Amino acid sequence: MARATWKPHEKRGELTGRGDLPDSVFAYPKERKEPMTDASHVRNAVARFDQVEGVSDSERDLAFANIKKAAKHYGVDLSESNWSELGRKPRTGRTTARRKKSAKRGAKRATATRKAGAAKKTGARTKTAARKKAAPRKKATTHKTTRKNSTARKKRS
Repeated sequence: MARATWKPHEKRGELTGRGDLPDSVFAYPKERKEPMTDASHVRNAVARFDQVEGVSDSERDLAFANIKKAAKHYGVDLSESNWSELGRKPRTGRTTARRKKSAKRGAKRATATRKAGAAKKTGARTKTAARKKAAPRKKATTHKTTRKNSTARKKRS
């Protein structure tokens, strides 16, 4: 079992980015993967343990030791006693190529969403807004049968 290198990091704020974090807060310090600065990050590191690629078994051993130490510090319960219980291959049923393709699509959508948000802030109209303004839709009319009409029908029959 590897000796844990994880140490708590208390620096917070909007300007604290991933690059500002010391190597000691990562599950995989050499690769700077899976930062663990609070309990939710620890749970996330456990959930994504099998998705980390390009690491050796000894690095996984160190990462699990770091996760255990961080979990104890933040009060996260771990049911696993060894990293092999978490696995080394993703259990999603998707290949690496499919995951990368999906991530690329997600990044595209996020960029488009940010651009649309910026356009709204500046007052620029989007294509959808322009279409709605140009051709308003007609409301569908519903025909209600009045009591008078229904009694007239009954008399006819």
